[in-house]
Amino acid sequence: MTKTIAAAGLLAALLSGCSLIPEQPQVTSPVPASWPTGPAYGGASPAAASPVSAVPVSATVTEAETAAALGRDFFRAPQLRRLIDQALANNRDLRVAALNIETARAQYRVRQADQLPSLDAGGSVTRQRSPAGVRSAATTTGSQYSVQASLPSFEIDLFGRVHSLEQQALEQYFATEEARASTQIALVAEVADAVLTLLADQRLLALTDRTLATRQQSLDLVRRSLDRGVGTELDLAQAQAAFESARASRERYVRQVAQDWNALGLLVGAPVDGSAVAGLTLDDGILADVPVGLSSSILLKRPDIRQAEHQLKAANANIGAARAAFYPTITLTGSAGTASSELGKLFAGGSAAWSFMPSISLPIFDGGRNEASLDSAVAGRDIAVAQYEKAIQSAFRDVADALAARGTLGRQLQAQSAMVAATQRSYDLAQARYDRGIDSFLNVLDAQRSLYGAQQDQISLELSRLSNRVVLYKSLGGGSFQGEAGQGT
Repeated sequence: MTKTIAAAGLLAALLSGCSLIPEQPQVTSPVPASWPTGPAYGGASPAAASPVSAVPVSATVTEAETAAALGRDFFRAPQLRRLIDQALANNRDLRVAALNIETARAQYRVRQADQLPSLDAGGSVTRQRSPAGVRSAATTTGSQYSVQASLPSFEIDLFGRVHSLEQQALEQYFATEEARASTQIALVAEVADAVLTLLADQRLLALTDRTLATRQQSLDLVRRSLDRGVGTELDLAQAQAAFESARASRERYVRQVAQDWNALGLLVGAPVDGSAVAGLTLDDGILADVPVGLSSSILLKRPDIRQAEHQLKAANANIGAARAAFYPTITLTGSAGTASSELGKLFAGGSAAWSFMPSISLPIFDGGRNEASLDSAVAGRDIAVAQYEKAIQSAFRDVADALAARGTLGRQLQAQSAMVAATQRSYDLAQARYDRGIDSFLNVLDAQRSLYGAQQDQISLELSRLSNRVVLYKSLGGGSFQGEAGQGT
């Protein structure tokens, strides 16, 4: 009987392989063949872009150069790289994403095991008493011992139903891996953004402290002038209002800096102190620039697009399983072993026992259940196609928006720096005219407010310019960031 079971398993393997999974649908690129151009993009627009669905023949920057530029060296500051390493090791969201991969891998292994017959071994003993008149004239007590190997109900995958489900689980597993890669890239970008925001808020706090000190000096000056009979109560009230406004702004930035530390600690997964960002400044030394001249085909390497592609393949495999439900199902069940009424004779000659029960099931009438299941699978595949196309469109827009910001933020920052210089000159002149008694203190206050606002805007633009590099890093699919801590995630 053991040979019979082995032969049945071999037969199942030979008969398996027929697949009803349809051909993978060909998705036409839903985005333009090249990046957008215009005044907003300036020199940041790639010179040689090709359609997303095609491999570029030539480009200003190769994919290898792009991958290197978006890798670990993109983050120039060692302090920033250490924080990212720590986040990759400790962040709970990334840990959940890694555990989701383990779950998907286990589910795939379950589906993979369904394609092979399983063999169980067991033994049993039965002791039974029959009263007189049931089986014989006298009361009887008997025992039965058995040892057997059994083949539980095993489906011969003639039409690829089990194989389709296994393919679906495999693609879902791949999609989960890509989801983890997306989570990692998002985490790296969030850590970089959190550090940049902290540095910007620290600079704004320092600027507010200087402004508060200046307004305190102005308030003291107006009080002395009032005491000498030169100033007015109106000047004093205006100086006091300006001072209190700066004091309120300082408290806001103190709060924001504290919240920035909390946000960074959550991302890193552990408390972070001031030494973690010591020496970092909000300038080009913290991040590298992303090279221009990239082909739009690089979008196909984004993990979220690869995830959508695997989900499309999983939905396509599900159609194969739904189609197979229309065909007969053949299952094999059998066992082989020994049985005896006495334990000592369990393995004696003539005690062999076996059973073999093949069965076939053919759907005849199911009230349209199979048709509805197939329609649902086809609709699910069409939804996956639309989601895949949308993923490409969203990726294209992300990069296009980042390129538009890149093309304008640099020029805007130059203009803002010139504005700060002009407002500083205006404030100096207004203060000098007030000191000579030529103008009122109101002009000094207006110049102070203008200078403070211009300096705040300059810091915000510096933050936006560097944050835009992080956006480009994330939008282009990030790069390899294998730190010592990150390797264990």
